[in-house]
Amino acid sequence: MKKLEGKVAVITGGSSGIGLATARRFVEEGAHVVITGRREKELQEAAAAIERNVTTVVGDVSSLEDLDRLYAVVKEKHGHIDVLFANAGAGTIAPLAVATEGHFDQTFDVNVKGMFFTVQKALPLFRDGGSIILNSSVSNVLGLPGFTAYAASKAAVRNFARGWTMELKDRKIRVNAMSPGAIDTPALATTTGLTAEQAEQAVAQFTAQIPMGRRGMPEEIAAAVTFLASDESSYITGVDLAVDGGMAQV
Repeated sequence: MKKLEGKVAVITGGSSGIGLATARRFVEEGAHVVITGRREKELQEAAAAIERNVTTVVGDVSSLEDLDRLYAVVKEKHGHIDVLFANAGAGTIAPLAVATEGHFDQTFDVNVKGMFFTVQKALPLFRDGGSIILNSSVSNVLGLPGFTAYAASKAAVRNFARGWTMELKDRKIRVNAMSPGAIDTPALATTTGLTAEQAEQAVAQFTAQIPMGRRGMPEEIAAAVTFLASDESSYITGVDLAVDGGMAQV
């Protein structure tokens, strides 16, 4: 029996990196997935890579109208949700001295507002006993220069998991956060605002901080998310599962 046989799962930020790896793993485990992202071309490429049991919806989680459209598609196609991986996030680097209002607003619009309403608007479709996984970050407990707005937004995500665990307990919906460390995805080079040289330096710095001596792979995060989505984690709720090679643990 596959771990997610017959389940309906929604994954935000599902066109690349952690989201795409998780969508592929969910389908391998028997789920039907609906993935969303801002760029249609990348979504279509992701769907081609997943090959089966996948629906794509273009949208931005910071737009409530886009979220309504996402869940309208889910309702029409599947009628309910069993698993939600709220994965979409923004992570531009900006030191305190030079950070702009635009940087701050974009970070919190996606990571906090987007996360909040992604979950809120999913609830009418959620089956009792389902699983919600929130993508936080080990930065929620670390002091990382240049990442303070990002880290604060991810600390908010950690607290969402605590509060929503209590709010949804009567429906037996489990809510957990999952906190990756440094993961080998395109995001460091494409979304942080770093030059190629700066990205290489950041990789070297992160690797030096990790007891396992390497960055994680998206598939390793997907395995942890699959565990939290499945009945194998049936007695786990409200936690923050660090998947970081020990980066924030020692």
